[in-house]
Amino acid sequence: MQNLQNIAEDEIDLGQLVSTLWRGRLAIVAATVAGVAIAAFHIANTNPTFQADALLQLEERTGSLALPSSLSAMVDNDPRSVTEIEILRSRMVLGRAIADQNLDWRVTPDTMPLVGTMFSRYRFPLLDAVIPARFVRPGDGIELDNLVVPPSMLNESFTLILTSETEYRLLLPDDLQLEGRVGQPTTHAETGFSLTLARSQAPAGRRFHIRQVDERRAINDLRGRLSVSERGRASGILEVRLTGDNPHENTRALGAVIQAYLSQNISRSAAEAESSLTFIREQLPLAEQTLRIAEAALNAFRQEQVTIDLSLETQTILGQVTRTESELADLQRREDELAQRFTPSHPTYRQLLDERARLEARLENLRDQVGTLPETQRQILNLSREVELAQRIYTELLTRAQEVEVLRASTIGNVRIVDGAGAGPSPVAPRKAMILALGMALGGMAGIGFVLVRNWMRRGIQDPSELEALGMPVFATINYSKDADTEGRREGNLPILAFERSADLTVEALRSLRTSLHFGMLDAGTPSLTLTSSHPDAGKSFLSVNLAAVAAQAGQRVCVIDADLRRGQLRRYFNLPRNAPGLAEVLAGDISFEDAVLQGPHENLFILPTGRYPPNPSELLMRAELPRLIETCAQIFDLTIFDAPPVLAVTDPVILARHTGATIFVARHDVTPKGEAEAAQKTLASAGLKFSGAILNGFDPKKAGGRYGYGYGYGYGYRYEYKQRKE
Repeated sequence: MQNLQNIAEDEIDLGQLVSTLWRGRLAIVAATVAGVAIAAFHIANTNPTFQADALLQLEERTGSLALPSSLSAMVDNDPRSVTEIEILRSRMVLGRAIADQNLDWRVTPDTMPLVGTMFSRYRFPLLDAVIPARFVRPGDGIELDNLVVPPSMLNESFTLILTSETEYRLLLPDDLQLEGRVGQPTTHAETGFSLTLARSQAPAGRRFHIRQVDERRAINDLRGRLSVSERGRASGILEVRLTGDNPHENTRALGAVIQAYLSQNISRSAAEAESSLTFIREQLPLAEQTLRIAEAALNAFRQEQVTIDLSLETQTILGQVTRTESELADLQRREDELAQRFTPSHPTYRQLLDERARLEARLENLRDQVGTLPETQRQILNLSREVELAQRIYTELLTRAQEVEVLRASTIGNVRIVDGAGAGPSPVAPRKAMILALGMALGGMAGIGFVLVRNWMRRGIQDPSELEALGMPVFATINYSKDADTEGRREGNLPILAFERSADLTVEALRSLRTSLHFGMLDAGTPSLTLTSSHPDAGKSFLSVNLAAVAAQAGQRVCVIDADLRRGQLRRYFNLPRNAPGLAEVLAGDISFEDAVLQGPHENLFILPTGRYPPNPSELLMRAELPRLIETCAQIFDLTIFDAPPVLAVTDPVILARHTGATIFVARHDVTPKGEAEAAQKTLASAGLKFSGAILNGFDPKKAGGRYGYGYGYGYGYRYEYKQRKE
């Protein structure tokens, strides 16, 4: 059973959770609005980011040049997109683009701290006169035509102050100042610094910060804003994007990057063609010499043998051998070219090696057939074969040389611009809808978290069963009433609800309490009752006065005594002066009880206020006069109610509990923590006493949440201070 109870306590009551959130709806709405406001401020205070894009196609060179098919062996037909992407992002390409368009110049306007971006984007006419003239407004800007910075001043910031529409003052490091005019160069001969301001669109007083960054930093910045990706898989289509806060500058910078990439691509193609042409030119003299030697050997043999004809069989074998050897020579040249770009493990290189092995096997077979011919025929065949082979090699080299010359002269790379650099009119960041939605979500979550944490930190008693679990029988649960709530009313008289609104549900609960106490105190030593709590503002005074009122209305003679000798407030219910004599004077022996007790607003209701606040209230209560007072009250009244201070604050309630017939603990619904109730029990137990029961005061079904089907909330705080009354 205990395990089942623990499991039940650990379960989440969704209804109560929803009700808790509903009670804190104002805090959640406020946090959500704050989140949206912060998101809107972030959007307004962030420069928009624009994007320029372009589209490139990696083509096959043979297709774009319409060259003879024999050139296909000299190029690689694969797009190699990954390689081209890395080349496009390389320092070689980006560095050339930065140098062409001066992308290493930085011009930054002087803006207000924190909110400067917002004030530079939007106009605030009411605040314009208040904002210092040095900070830029919408539309302000300058444009540089030339900037030369010595190496020692790279990455240094220079301040440019406009003194008029056409003049400016430049502040350099080491307290150097230069005066200049728009359109004219401003130089400093000793340092080599030079600046030309092409145009100014700002009034006098505006400040701008100018600097030239080093090449590596400029490249890293440009690379960070540049992104390249391939559309689709192995499509050979590259999408290039560049982001920044100026759409015109983005387009200009991206165009420079693309042009630099195209230039290096063309240069690379021309360099490959030049390398192939150099190789062919080196082979041509050797091939021509080999041809001349072969022709001379054939002519000499024919003159010696006086024979010039070959049989049909010999001619057929000669043709096959010549073609095979020619193919092998062609493969050898191709292998020499491929060896400059690939390793033997490359698929193209391995395919060439397999083809060469096949041709060598075929040539070996033909040579075996040649060995069966007559000697003269063999000699003529071999010599003729060498001539034809040399002639074919020489002719092929000449043809290759012409083809490569055409390729070099064409200066066309394998990259085509499909879409040039261009920027859209709308910014790509910040994403307003997403940021506002995120701000709303985070604000709402923060509000919900605040409400849940606040509710968890309260940990107030919610149900009478919690008090009963501590061993304190609950005599009554008193409903909350706005008319009875004295929070915030620190001065002035207080109403007695039982007299002014006798039909109120709270008064009905007090009547139920009166009945419960009547039967609960049958075995009490005296008809006296002490009401205490663990903290102030639990409603002890309200319960004491109104319980006495309903008991008086029932025909009982009741006396309510303000036993809080430090800050008692019971007099406010009876419109009594602060210095009226009371309990303090009676216990001190300065006045008799009969002279101090006062008639209340009902004939059966009497009141004994605190009197003047004594310096030693606990010692005063420990005198013998207290039991005699309780005995006197028992003889005169049917019920005596002591309104005692909080038991966790002072020891006075323990002293009263020892002499009165019953001691009741007052817990405020949703305010009094369960731990304080346990601590109050231990305080009495340490003196050998215990509570006769408890009262759950200020119970609001709406505050109870889902357990009762309603939701409502109010804040409650307390502080208990003891003050010495001034004479």
